[in-house]
Amino acid sequence: MKKIALINERIKTFNKIIYVPGDKSLSIRFVLIGSQAIGKSIAKNLLISEDVLSALNLIKKLGINYKLNKKYCEIYGKGFNGFSFKNNSVIDAGNSGTLARLIVGLLINSKKTIILKGDKSLSKRDFSRIIKPMQMFGQNIKSKNSKLPLLIKGTKYPRPINYTESKGSAQVKSCILLAAMKTPGITKINSVASRDHTEKLFTNLKLSIKIKKKNNFEYISLKGNKNFRGFNYNIPGDISSSSFFIVLTLLSKDSKILIKNVNVSKSRTGIIDILKIMNAKIYIKNKRIYKGENVADIFVKSSNRLKAINCPIKMNSRAIDEFLLIFLVCSLAKGVSKFKNIGELRNKETDRLKFANEFLKKIGIKTKVSKNSLKIHGNPNLKLNKNYEIKNFDKDHRACMVSIIAALVLGGKWKINDIDSINTSFPKFISILKKIGAKIN
Repeated sequence: MKKIALINERIKTFNKIIYVPGDKSLSIRFVLIGSQAIGKSIAKNLLISEDVLSALNLIKKLGINYKLNKKYCEIYGKGFNGFSFKNNSVIDAGNSGTLARLIVGLLINSKKTIILKGDKSLSKRDFSRIIKPMQMFGQNIKSKNSKLPLLIKGTKYPRPINYTESKGSAQVKSCILLAAMKTPGITKINSVASRDHTEKLFTNLKLSIKIKKKNNFEYISLKGNKNFRGFNYNIPGDISSSSFFIVLTLLSKDSKILIKNVNVSKSRTGIIDILKIMNAKIYIKNKRIYKGENVADIFVKSSNRLKAINCPIKMNSRAIDEFLLIFLVCSLAKGVSKFKNIGELRNKETDRLKFANEFLKKIGIKTKVSKNSLKIHGNPNLKLNKNYEIKNFDKDHRACMVSIIAALVLGGKWKINDIDSINTSFPKFISILKKIGAKIN
């Protein structure tokens, strides 16, 4: 039976301190990279969500054991040749695009054929951007229209490549880096700047990686085939999860929140920079560096004089997962907000650009959308008093959660379907909202 959320009133003024679960991107990367280490790797604060559990189940299917409890996760890695599975085995990435794309890189040297599948939503997404570079390495991949399932067989002699990644996709870049890690010789990647968690982990593990950055472009080289031993990692809180509470506070009356121990690395904080341009009251406190990642506490205050933004294109890749929240803020900002080159949103769990446009129109906001752009005519006086139902969003966890935030700040009576989709990335989302004071049935 599908779960629904009923919300009939706005959240009241609050002043809270919260913690959010571990970063999803880092949690998945820990599992996958730990599987390639020699010996035991230990992570604290691993995110226990469906995507991360899919990653753990996937490496188990590939012959890698793990131990998981509430305090920590242990991965018992066997090195670059440690995967063991029967010919034509099937592995399942569930709903996780990150997991599906990154595991293909680690299968670069698989000796047997393996079938990679995903759920209904993931099976609609395009994998051509990783298929091309993996074939350049020498991997054999067969698919129908570059979509899951993928039939994959590695190569005994992977060859290093030179590759340009022009979309700013951290998933594509990381897939290539994971393949390069297991490939003799030097692989070079020229990439539009994007999330750099994999590069930071490689640097921390003392792999032979070199990185230069210039004009929003990254020049990366990696000398592969260097083994590494198991490692310990204390995963900071997820900025994407924190963003829902940042926006909830900004748009609520006379409220404050302090979110502790969050990953605020520059590649992930596009939403904070964008919202600050819009006059949001967001402050970064107690900043420190942990294994290359910037970690801090985020303090937010209600902001009732938000202004529209002509969003700089260079910020797009740093805010790609948070744009639905940013669009919600724009709906209450004074003026017309403009976003260009955001077509990547159409390649997420659902077509998020289409969802955003339809959602904003549903709540009475004037918009203009194209294939890769969006204009939003903000209304600072927007208040809702009608009945609203959110459905048919392909169980996109972020579409579901932003709908809940909108209901709590805008008023009206809301019925939001498929809230079990939240378990993909943030199972504790509703329980934290209730602790803050939200009434959700």
